[in-house]
Amino acid sequence: MSKISFGFLDGKMFSRNIQRWARAARRAHLTELPVLRRQRNRARVLKTHLDKLIHTADERLALPMIGSTSFAKPHNADWAWRPELWRGPLATPGFSAVQTKSMLGNEVTLFHDCEFSELTLRQLRNLREEDLAPYGLRLDVFQFDGSFLSLVIDLPAEGTDNLKRTHLLRMDALVEMEKPLEIFARLNIKHGPNTEQIVRELPLHEENHRVEFDLAYSNLNEKRVERAWVDLIFEGPQMNQVILRDLTFSRRPRAHL
Repeated sequence: MSKISFGFLDGKMFSRNIQRWARAARRAHLTELPVLRRQRNRARVLKTHLDKLIHTADERLALPMIGSTSFAKPHNADWAWRPELWRGPLATPGFSAVQTKSMLGNEVTLFHDCEFSELTLRQLRNLREEDLAPYGLRLDVFQFDGSFLSLVIDLPAEGTDNLKRTHLLRMDALVEMEKPLEIFARLNIKHGPNTEQIVRELPLHEENHRVEFDLAYSNLNEKRVERAWVDLIFEGPQMNQVILRDLTFSRRPRAHL
């Protein structure tokens, strides 16, 4: 693939072109109409390519960088993960009137029992300097005639490999909302014919929206672990907007007593 270089000669040519277009812009009110029409057509073609370049450059150069997996982890973590929705752009960025079991990407699924859906789900670009995740997730809820609303995040196989009852599984979230509501996180681990469940409420009144699942208090069969997922359950979500700026998971062995 050829590369476009911007060396000394290119810089000189660029300066001359800038001067030429600047002069044409200053004299546009005096230019003969046939000449002005040709200049306008050329300017439009040039503007199309420049707009595309600027848009792509802004996307790639904005903080945080796309694909970033940087986030705070426990010092002794043996696994850490940020789901793809928060790492990079999805082919389908969102839905309106979202139906139950709709998937956004390969790891996030929305569940509800509304008869008439007034829900929208959309990936958005994080551009604030304090954001570590390149992307976030926005959930808009208008009228809500259902009894439950949840986001399901499927954990990868690496998160359950060699999973022990001595592990602590941690979830960190960065949540914004228009008005207060309760959000619960439920860890589900399928082992054989059984599914172990641990529920924690997100401490949204605290600075760190963090929950930990201590598997020591579970009946987990370590030899039969198949898969795991986390439900984010929203209580009373009607007429609200919730933005998950970041969502990360990690696990570490608990300290021996």
